[in-house]
Amino acid sequence: MHPSSRTKVLALAVASVASAGLAAVAHAESAGNPSDKFDLSHWNITLPLDADGDEKIDSVSVADIQGYSHPDFFYLNEEGGMVFTAANKAMTTPNSSNTRSELRQMLRGTNEDIGTHTPGNNFALQANPIGEIFGGKLNATLKVNHVAERAGHPDKPPAYSMVVGQIHADKNKEQMAEGKGFGYGNEPLKIYFKKWPEHDKGSVFWNYERNLEKEDPNRTDIAFPVWGNSWDNPENPGDAGIALGEEFSYEVNVQGNIMSLTFESPGKETKTFEINLADNIDPNGDVDALDNPQGYAEDFMYFKAGAYNQCSTKDAEGIWYAACPGTGDWATDKANGDYASATFSKLTLSNSTTE
Repeated sequence: MHPSSRTKVLALAVASVASAGLAAVAHAESAGNPSDKFDLSHWNITLPLDADGDEKIDSVSVADIQGYSHPDFFYLNEEGGMVFTAANKAMTTPNSSNTRSELRQMLRGTNEDIGTHTPGNNFALQANPIGEIFGGKLNATLKVNHVAERAGHPDKPPAYSMVVGQIHADKNKEQMAEGKGFGYGNEPLKIYFKKWPEHDKGSVFWNYERNLEKEDPNRTDIAFPVWGNSWDNPENPGDAGIALGEEFSYEVNVQGNIMSLTFESPGKETKTFEINLADNIDPNGDVDALDNPQGYAEDFMYFKAGAYNQCSTKDAEGIWYAACPGTGDWATDKANGDYASATFSKLTLSNSTTE
């Protein structure tokens, strides 16, 4: 489907659909918009909304995000930070039970003659024989404002957590049909923050998803702690952790076939990681015999950043369904603490570097 047929313009047109749209316009006029401070020329955004009632999640295109904000879910605060918020229960994408207020890298910018899922709009590893754009860098500085405070299954790893940065592989049915082990749309990187409600501080960690088809039981996330604990450890991270409102930074640099990660926070030890995304050797130098032997070598990828709430309201088997409460009414869910939110003070895209 052509991107222009899926993308819904949520600027002034929303005002004629719902009072929430009117509020968004008023907020934009009085407090400024994220694009006033941040370069959003290669980002679109998915929001936890269906403002026009068409039963599809709202997406704001690269062109329309310039000058756009929403007073609850995407706005510039008084300090000039870009705020992203997503309630536990809200409109989300068709194949997910997790809500999001999240930017998606669009390398094509406003040139919609380039298809969303083509090599011209997604970066590749050097190992990809049909790649057109190779690698890239994402830098962010942020603080997590809030994570969901309740979960029906608190023992499931995603409870009380959110993702604040990603590399996502593009889903490609033609590649899947070739049977070479690519095109599944998995995630070689998800940067997490998780805080148990009884703890003063939370943990930052990152996950690598094995690049396997959805039905493969070995397709799972492998977590690597940065500050504090991994996602399945209920122990209090104490001073090793990061508090709500405490600023930290991450850099993701994909050069050649190598993904390099750097995490920094005032008063914390800088942590670095490196992984070849074109093989099945993990950051510790160990072979993961259960992963795709070629990793993500021939996938096409893009960066994401914002608030990707991991506290799913779905109650089902599997680690991802934490049965977190939510009503779907934002005022009620906000009052109950059933949401995730983060504020970015820096977010930049650039070419990859060799250092």
